[in-house]
Amino acid sequence: MSSPVLSPSPGVGAPSAADLLRFARGVAADASLVSSLPLDPEGRTWIRLEGPGGSQAWLIGWPPGTGTGWHDHGGSHGAFVTAAGRLTEQSLTAQLPTEGWTLLELAEGVDRERQLAAQDGRAFGPHHVHQVFNSSEEEHAVSVHAYYPPLPLMRRYGRTGRVLRLEEVEWPEEWT
Repeated sequence: MSSPVLSPSPGVGAPSAADLLRFARGVAADASLVSSLPLDPEGRTWIRLEGPGGSQAWLIGWPPGTGTGWHDHGGSHGAFVTAAGRLTEQSLTAQLPTEGWTLLELAEGVDRERQLAAQDGRAFGPHHVHQVFNSSEEEHAVSVHAYYPPLPLMRRYGRTGRVLRLEEVEWPEEWT
């Protein structure tokens, strides 16, 4: 399957978060590509896409009630756009240390939540920690995600109140 091709910003070899957001918006606007994603009522589905400048990209289907759980992107920056339905993103505004801890108490006021309807999206930097979910009880959501450099790993976190704990590290070979 082909996807829109986007060149990085002039004078820059690697795609920026803004480049990735433009790419994700272009894919989200491609109704035939979005409708080609097989949707499963039980679990998320995805199609791997060619992202700009060597980035990693996916078109992801979200059945009602599904989500990612808290995670980061292993130091990659990225962007995502909702192509259909509505997604909720909860994120932390505080930059977490990437190593040397397994349990952190978060300060008051570091939580953010945003609703992302169709064609809404956001870019983020390399230290972004969030969770994304489809809170609908009836409607699938579809989104486009792009990361650069390609994800070296993802850290998964558990959260109880203000306590965040590192639970697992996932490696690229687990996502194929």
